[in-house]
Amino acid sequence: MKSMLKTILTTGLMLCCSISMFAADISIKITKKYLNLPVSQRQDRKTMIFEIGGKQERSFKIRLAPGDPEYWVFTDVSAYKGKTIKISYDGDGTGLSKIYQDDKIAGQDSLYHEKNRPQFHFSTRRGWINDPNGLIFYEGEYHLFYQHNPYEREWENMSWGHAVSKDLVHWDELSVALHPDNLGTMFSGSAVIDYGNTAGFNKGNTPAMVAIYTADNSDREIQCIAYSLDKGRTWTKYAKNPVIDSKEKWNSRDTRDPKVFWYKPGKHWVMVLNERDGHSIYTSKNLKEWNYESHVTGFWECPELFELPIDGNKENTKWVMYGASGTYMIGSFDGKAFTPEAGKFFYSAGSIYAAQTYTNIPESDGRRIQIGWGRIAQPDMPFNNMMLLPTELKLHSTKNGVRVFSTPIKETEQLFDRTNQWTDLKSDDANQKLKEFYSADKIRIKTTFKLSHATSAGFNLFGQRVIDYDMNNNTINGVFYSPNDMTSMELTADIYVDKTSIEVFIDGGAYSYSMERKPFADNKEGFHFWGNNIDVKNLEVYSAKSIWK
Repeated sequence: MKSMLKTILTTGLMLCCSISMFAADISIKITKKYLNLPVSQRQDRKTMIFEIGGKQERSFKIRLAPGDPEYWVFTDVSAYKGKTIKISYDGDGTGLSKIYQDDKIAGQDSLYHEKNRPQFHFSTRRGWINDPNGLIFYEGEYHLFYQHNPYEREWENMSWGHAVSKDLVHWDELSVALHPDNLGTMFSGSAVIDYGNTAGFNKGNTPAMVAIYTADNSDREIQCIAYSLDKGRTWTKYAKNPVIDSKEKWNSRDTRDPKVFWYKPGKHWVMVLNERDGHSIYTSKNLKEWNYESHVTGFWECPELFELPIDGNKENTKWVMYGASGTYMIGSFDGKAFTPEAGKFFYSAGSIYAAQTYTNIPESDGRRIQIGWGRIAQPDMPFNNMMLLPTELKLHSTKNGVRVFSTPIKETEQLFDRTNQWTDLKSDDANQKLKEFYSADKIRIKTTFKLSHATSAGFNLFGQRVIDYDMNNNTINGVFYSPNDMTSMELTADIYVDKTSIEVFIDGGAYSYSMERKPFADNKEGFHFWGNNIDVKNLEVYSAKSIWK
């Protein structure tokens, strides 16, 4: 295979390249913030390695485009300014010559204005996202870490992406927080603030933000920790990782997704960890040494455990445990064992998965705020999937007992302005009034309708059934739902329509669901109530603002 030395002028810098069809490499002296990398989904994944001074700094899979790229991805290399990075690739190295550095990412001029970019849901600038991780509030910032492939719109190279917000609505995406290392790729986990310096990572009066995460490799999944002293901007991994390796105990590699919180009555840390067939509970005094305490079967992935007041009464509380699917149990917790008293129930369905709640919310606020992964694709975009709206979780008494309710947080109200409201309409009248909104690519609609002459009715968007309520079988879109008033013929819905997604909150958050927005190409109905002679008691339409600057 013939090799040749080229000198390529890129962004005013000289790049020394040794390029062959396969096993190629280039060297770049870093003077800019980003390296922009060309991607083609038609190519097979191959390994790219970054080396500095002969030491490997990063290894990842990428579909490097040898010709015209389908899209560009980027990586932040500002930490390496002044240093020379050797980039090697074990596939077709033709595309190495297209890599360039800049202080802007490729396509930045159209960023957040792309055709299928969600406008009031978080999505990453480039690449794939799934589970939210490390949700924590600290010194005025809400942190959203998340499972992330920075180098492609499909799952691979699991890292912790990172964004911050002052209001849980408008987000600034930061550099990748945790990259894969020799222990494995960075799977899901959580974060805490170690105010008491139990782990010994604090510096002076600065408490450490500690991330607890799973490292996944071909052999096993292990639990590790890392810490940050600059509000999550840079991270140091604990030199003695892992802190838990439980494969031998469970004879299973499925030991992942640690959720950690401080249990004040016992003055210790609690970890809820997915292990084989359910959630295990571990305790620790220092975040480094953990003791196994108990196990609850019946859950899978992304555990949660938290305490909530019933009907707002802080003197009457229950604990909630759930897994990635959102099914939950209600019970009690003594710091070492969760005792289920009722369940399993669900409060949300559809595209949501792996939801997590925020830790370190001030007591003066007191809310339990959740963000879930929306498994909703953005076709033909250089990014994929999204986060659903942040919601507040509450426990309310119902005819069936205590249940979890979920509603969008109050901060989301700033995004929506009511443009019209009508009351006491017949469905045909309501459909006429909605015609002017057919072209809206983002909108919110609130409605209450009554099935006075029908046992089933609903609401469509260009033929797609947003609501399909069967009162006789007690189902909404095929999922069992029974209103708190068993004889009521009314249903209330709060509907959020974004570029590629739809979220629906029923009866004040008693049940919610989300779906991909999939209008029928040949349907001209737009927003359309259906059902035999139904009454639309209330109809409100809201315009929607973008969360992006």
